Amino acid sequence: MSRADFLTARPAIAAPALGEPYLLTPGPLTTSLATKQSMLRDWGSWDGDFNRITAEVRSELLSMAGVGDDTYACVPLQGSGTFAVEAALATAVARDGKILVLMNGAYGKRAAQILDYLGRSYVALDKGDYLPPQPEEVAELLDSNPEISDVFLVHCETSSGILNPLREIAEVVKARGKGLIVDAMSSFGAVPLTVDKVPFDVVIASANKCIEGIPGFGFVIIRRALIEQSKGRAHSLSLDLLEQWQYMERTGQWRFTPPTHSVVAFRQALEQHAEEGGVPGRQARYTRNRETLVKGMRAMGFQTLLEDRWLSPIITTFFSPAHPNFQFKRFYDELKARQFIIYPGKLTRVESFRIGCIGQIDERIVTQLLCAITDALSVMGVDDCSPTNDPVLSEGHRP
Repeated sequence: MSRADFLTARPAIAAPALGEPYLLTPGPLTTSLATKQSMLRDWGSWDGDFNRITAEVRSELLSMAGVGDDTYACVPLQGSGTFAVEAALATAVARDGKILVLMNGAYGKRAAQILDYLGRSYVALDKGDYLPPQPEEVAELLDSNPEISDVFLVHCETSSGILNPLREIAEVVKARGKGLIVDAMSSFGAVPLTVDKVPFDVVIASANKCIEGIPGFGFVIIRRALIEQSKGRAHSLSLDLLEQWQYMERTGQWRFTPPTHSVVAFRQALEQHAEEGGVPGRQARYTRNRETLVKGMRAMGFQTLLEDRWLSPIITTFFSPAHPNFQFKRFYDELKARQFIIYPGKLTRVESFRIGCIGQIDERIVTQLLCAITDALSVMGVDDCSPTNDPVLSEGHRP
């Protein structure tokens, strides 16, 4: 569909529940009215009803990962997803261990920064802004560095929107008897990740991503044998994952004040997740969102950072137009005025921006977004959305 087609056939743009803008980001994201309404009641943090909700959440997350509580533990932890990543790394990697960190964006780099704080030894494979680590590269590094004990990979790196080849890398890691730690923050709940397909030791995610809850806690799904042997590894009282797990197992309660409203909202979001068909159902909707978005943006002349085979259903990176009238801040403000909030880019070489495909949105909303983008470009006087001629955009430099 051309820009002219959007202008002549666009539907009226409707705001989400309560007149809020749509959050087209990798989380926080637009939640359902039912999820919002679930937070209208206050809960006692030690109350039996709330403890039962916590237990249900933990059990359902284990089931989603294809594991049972006899072999794996689910440990929720207050704070953002990064809190959970830090706690998981401190727990899973022995103080004298060495970890291979696979990087192709900000969150792989953040893991390395956490390891610096923890004083853990690591080797980094940095693929830059958007190239995926390849299984053969991982195999070569593990074979040449036998002292490596664990491998860390971000499943969906939202800096670029790439979906990394987790399954293939997991096979390489497990064939060599190493531990596999997966940051599935932006994929868990919408991209299949079960232990029978991906033999992981640790999976980390958070409430405000593909399960469509609100911010407040992350969670770690970890082999019981691994967490049971982690005593003495923690570097922090509040991030001691072993103590958090043991306390929950013993009392059913959180060690410190829990984000009660976030937990209850998450329980409501899990119900809606199941009603949509679980992971396959959510993946299908997000994929349709992405396909509608990419098709419409390309029709306007925008170019995606990634080729189709690497595009995740979570978030997509677009190169900014080289047109002199295009300024991201103005573009952002114009879209916000039309009830859409997008994300700035994180590439180091060229200007870009990102648009999320997750949350309580569907193809109809994405079509409304495309109309809003057309309006914004018209107001800005941008009639050519072609990107710069930087060499990174040439076919030979893109994944």
